[in-house]
Amino acid sequence: MTSALTTTAAGTATVRRVRPEDAARMRALRLEMLADSPLAFLETVAEAAARPHADYAARIAAVSAGTRTAQFVADPGGRLVGHAGGQAVPGEPGLTVIYAVYVTPARRGSGLLGALVDQVAAWSRACGRPELMLEVVVGNERAYRAYRKLGFVDTGVRVPHPRIPTLHELQMRRQA
Repeated sequence: MTSALTTTAAGTATVRRVRPEDAARMRALRLEMLADSPLAFLETVAEAAARPHADYAARIAAVSAGTRTAQFVADPGGRLVGHAGGQAVPGEPGLTVIYAVYVTPARRGSGLLGALVDQVAAWSRACGRPELMLEVVVGNERAYRAYRKLGFVDTGVRVPHPRIPTLHELQMRRQA
């Protein structure tokens, strides 16, 4: 799988799998993600900020290779501006769950979301998993519309939000 160079009105970025040397920039992006979109992720800014750098480095090294889980970033050559992860699902051998999707506000609507999802999809296909699934907080219409434009279909399945009991997430699927 090759990296994808994406050029938009907001600039150029290479969308590629994370590398171990990305740990510090990935930590900075993670803190931005959590501050900007706290309902979309499974930890708080405080929890992430308290985690030692060595933990980030170990996590990034673990997802930089292999077929069970992977993370992809949009890298313009400085601060990372986008992220999407993919993970195999035990019990569903043909499925990859897309998680932790984020595009920095200045780059939203630029095509980076599609490029990130495309890289997860290519990795998923290469691993023999032809289907993608993701979850969106019910009421997050911007994300819902963006994923529909990328070919995801609402399955009708609703699940409780993993951290906030009053919220639900909807599941969307598409071919990888």
